[in-house]
Amino acid sequence: MRKILKSKMLKGLILIFLAIILILFIIDKVVSFKSENYIYNQIQNIPYNRVGLLLGTSKKLNNGWNNLYFSYRIQAAKQLYDAGKVHIFVVSGDNSRKEYNEAQDMKDDLIALGIPSDSIYLDFAGFRTLDSVVRMKEIFGQNKFTIISQKFHNERAILIARHYNMDVVGYNAKDVNSYYGFKTMAREKLARVKVFLDFLTGKKPKYLGDKIQI
Repeated sequence: MRKILKSKMLKGLILIFLAIILILFIIDKVVSFKSENYIYNQIQNIPYNRVGLLLGTSKKLNNGWNNLYFSYRIQAAKQLYDAGKVHIFVVSGDNSRKEYNEAQDMKDDLIALGIPSDSIYLDFAGFRTLDSVVRMKEIFGQNKFTIISQKFHNERAILIARHYNMDVVGYNAKDVNSYYGFKTMAREKLARVKVFLDFLTGKKPKYLGDKIQI
């Protein structure tokens, strides 16, 4: 009897595991499918938007090395600016700790590349992608803009923006190799599930606040 019960439990656990994998796979494909018509790899093809949302990430990794996700997003923003595809940037990132400021780090690097300081606005409350996207509408008054990040991130951000009736497109920054980005991509699968849970629960940004005119 014990062997039979153990066998049934094992089969049950395997079925649950397979169901979870299937759900992750389906959600991953849905997010990509829903956003594919709004994502651009080529600078010459992307439409003009006055404002771009540059999604933040840390400048350095925990081991002290430069974060390539950060570097490539800065390069993508510069490409858009030089091509006249975006004139103003909202840089949105995490500033939950005094010594950690994604948005300011990105602004400093954009300025170093020649983008004027008065063309860059900081959003220090971009703790999550949902916060960054929704605050563009609720705080910065933008309903039409370009999102700048890596493709996997753009896909999720576009899905969120479209859910909230924003007219957005995404410009893909250069991605990293699969070995470098393995942990990030693993987290992304779970983040995509979280998006739909947020939709179901009506999740709001952690902070809103006063309107900022740009």
